[in-house]
Amino acid sequence: MENNVFALRASVRDFLPDEVPQELIEQLLHAATQAPSAGNLQPWHFYVVKKTALKEQLSACAYGQKSIASAPVVIVVCAEPAMSSKRYEARGETLYCLQDTAAATENILLCAAQNGLGTCWCGAFKEEAVSQAMALPAARRPVAILPIGYPAKPAKKPARRPMKDTVTTIE
Repeated sequence: MENNVFALRASVRDFLPDEVPQELIEQLLHAATQAPSAGNLQPWHFYVVKKTALKEQLSACAYGQKSIASAPVVIVVCAEPAMSSKRYEARGETLYCLQDTAAATENILLCAAQNGLGTCWCGAFKEEAVSQAMALPAARRPVAILPIGYPAKPAKKPARRPMKDTVTTIE
């Protein structure tokens, strides 16, 4: 089971300066859009950031996480809560749109790993500051910032909790 994409995926925070080919970026975005979503509403929007000044602003909004500024490309994953609330009301707005963007984010991470790219799911950031830095429309909520590039060094995969501690089977 170790020779699979799940074994490859690990958080990477140090990147080579090499540009990520547009074709690979498009593969990541395609993978994101294939994620499941409640009612197939797909309440997400993805911003691909290559502009150095904006990556530096995003890094500052994310408590100084340097990997955001140093990565060749950053994808900001946004939820569109109103899309989900149209069908699912408050639960759609406060939960389903976040679950949907989380699934899309994981698809990006796995696709990146499969293609030799490193990523890190950054969720620690000042949401309002990111919205302002990116001039996001009010309908979009930033959920994840994903620095992406070729790893500068092999990622260390941290130990995982044993399944016996995290799984309960009810028969």
